[in-house]
Amino acid sequence: MADIKMAAMVTWSPILKSSPLPAYTNVPQTGRSGTGFRHRARRWPKSPHTGKTFKLTIPVESPDKKFVLVIGDSHLRAIVDGFVQMPDSCLSFGYLSVPGAKAAELTTEIKQRVLPRLPDVVCLLAPSNNLDCRIPEAGKDFQILLNHLLTLCPKVFVLDFPPRLSHEVSVQEHLRMMYRTVSAEMGVKYSSVAENFPLNRLELWSTDGVHLSDTDSMGIFTQLLWQTAYLYIETASKKPQVSPKRSSTARVFPKVAVIGEKPIRPQPNLFEWTTVTPGNKVKCWFLYDSQLYRPITFSVLVYNIHVITIWRW
Repeated sequence: MADIKMAAMVTWSPILKSSPLPAYTNVPQTGRSGTGFRHRARRWPKSPHTGKTFKLTIPVESPDKKFVLVIGDSHLRAIVDGFVQMPDSCLSFGYLSVPGAKAAELTTEIKQRVLPRLPDVVCLLAPSNNLDCRIPEAGKDFQILLNHLLTLCPKVFVLDFPPRLSHEVSVQEHLRMMYRTVSAEMGVKYSSVAENFPLNRLELWSTDGVHLSDTDSMGIFTQLLWQTAYLYIETASKKPQVSPKRSSTARVFPKVAVIGEKPIRPQPNLFEWTTVTPGNKVKCWFLYDSQLYRPITFSVLVYNIHVITIWRW
């Protein structure tokens, strides 16, 4: 059995917002390979309904933790197989990973799965395998998928798919735009991640140019997943129950982990939160990896729930 390589510490500025399209100056647009490491896929059962392999994992029930079910394709595989760990926190994560699945196939697989208990929140990883489909068709299948998820759980958000080196940047952005539009029309939060993976950093991808590397960038991805889920739960818990079409008038500001003016070594409990009002700068600690308690200092300026800009000192 191959040795498990743990995710390494990397310099990272998380940006949980919908930002302008990044500039890809002097960056080839397609057909490149990454230089990072990715573990060999383990054998999973094959579904008789789609012909795709799949794996469903449900965490042990914990009354003091919110259960987040993450649904997606092979980008979740390293997490499900245990090569990359999620931060140990007040959230408990389960996964349904269907490698190679498009939106319609994810819908089929979800309908066939029986959950032992219902999740508090569902996170849908935007289906990146629809890059090989027509954009309008992908949008319709994505809408059907979201509709089905909303019948299972009223609290659903979408996490953007990681960018690929193997596909044209313009095609990926058009698909993202379609997903954002459908999500907005349905009142579902869509969180971008592409800006956290610069296309000139080849070590962030495995050699297939499709998947993130386990050692250099899956740690970034898990932090984005955790932060997005936590902020969604925090803001959703403070909102009154409304119809599926959410009003654009009400705004709730997120909570950000804050330490005092003098940086100190973080204590074991890193998940105590303090509200930061708009326009205020604070020093804060972000835990990059649950295995490496090494803090990184940032200056944070919070504008509103959807815009968090972070500068690295």
